[in-house]
Amino acid sequence: MGPELHLQLILNRVDELREEAARHRRVREAIKSRKNRTGEVRRRSLFGRTPNT
Repeated sequence: MGPELHLQLILNRVDELREEAARHRRVREAIKSRKNRTGEVRRRSLFGRTPNT
């Protein structure tokens, strides 16, 4: 494999990894924004954890 071809393969892989990282970052930001919406109340179960007797 020639050095030019090897360099092209490396550059293509770098581009793929950067796109994947950007996509992952957008997903994390979307999840975080859903959790931080205003006016949203988290509900907890009345019987969520009862001690074993």
